[in-house]
Amino acid sequence: MGAATAWCLAKQGRSVVVVEQFARGHNRGSSHGQTRVFRVAYRDPIYTALAARSIPLWRELESDADIDLLEQTGQLDHGYAAAIDEIEVGLTAHDYHYDRLNPQAAHERWPALNFDEAVLYSPDGGRVFADRTVDSALSVAEAQGADLHFQTPVRSIEPHGDGVAVVTDSHTWHAKSVVVSAGSWLESLLGVESPWSKAITLPTITVTEQQPVHFAIRPGMHFPSYIHHVHDDSPGAALRFGAYGLESPGEGVKLGLETHLPVDDLNQRDQVIDPVGIAESVEYAQRWLPGADTSQVDSVRCLFTTTPDAHFILDRLGPVVVCSPCSGHGFKFTPVIGQITAELAMGGEQHQPAWRLPKR
Repeated sequence: MGAATAWCLAKQGRSVVVVEQFARGHNRGSSHGQTRVFRVAYRDPIYTALAARSIPLWRELESDADIDLLEQTGQLDHGYAAAIDEIEVGLTAHDYHYDRLNPQAAHERWPALNFDEAVLYSPDGGRVFADRTVDSALSVAEAQGADLHFQTPVRSIEPHGDGVAVVTDSHTWHAKSVVVSAGSWLESLLGVESPWSKAITLPTITVTEQQPVHFAIRPGMHFPSYIHHVHDDSPGAALRFGAYGLESPGEGVKLGLETHLPVDDLNQRDQVIDPVGIAESVEYAQRWLPGADTSQVDSVRCLFTTTPDAHFILDRLGPVVVCSPCSGHGFKFTPVIGQITAELAMGGEQHQPAWRLPKR
């Protein structure tokens, strides 16, 4: 989200400095890897509308970077019938095409998957390329004048006149506004120990790890992007799901389960693969993904940072713009979140109440 914001600001001729604590293209956060699910099919119509806004901006970033980033290869939702009903309402309201199928008909069309209860296919969904997107946004921003600094941890963000001072070990930048898109590290920059703690009350932010896997794909099989919805009426349930995945070129089919591993220290993660998580993924795939070869499995661990209601935080207070976290479902909106955040940084307002930052 920070890279996309830099792209949007630099494109408008603004003076932009990007400061990142890790190396370029690092794998220490939530946005690395080859692919992510893209979908316009959401239970919450706010996000269907936001996805619609994102598509032309994906194409604009592709044009600026001269590279393919979004492939609309189709996406499936299945499971809890009430969830599928809500998705259908949202797609209808935004005039998106879809096919509603029963599980048997869906399996006949996509034999690589088994389906639960109710099924909806959205041809406008698909996949986006994650590492490629971040690098492209940074490259275009840099070509348009942005100053990029990697392996440069921010030590503090301090008030300075009517703006801010961003302090690192080697330099202090003064700016009219700062965008904090630090994901799991948000509280370390704006939490109780920061100069902003009396002005900004962050919602509870929970940091965990997820362990998605990739299975080899059996010959002749093909996977659209897919979401498996389970019955859940808890807060934020409309933005969560039991499982998700997609076909990732050269890697196989991805599977992510709604399981969360504890994180004791963000800076001391060993990223050792949990064998219990592998076994759970294999068990799920053997039931629901007949096109997956579960004898060939690879896995990674990545940070997952959520708010209590699974919405995003996109807001401004004084010179500070908060663009983070995105609760595990934000990557598909990358360029439009960059646009919204750039508008906030330039003094505009974000009027969507679901994304407001609670204040004292």
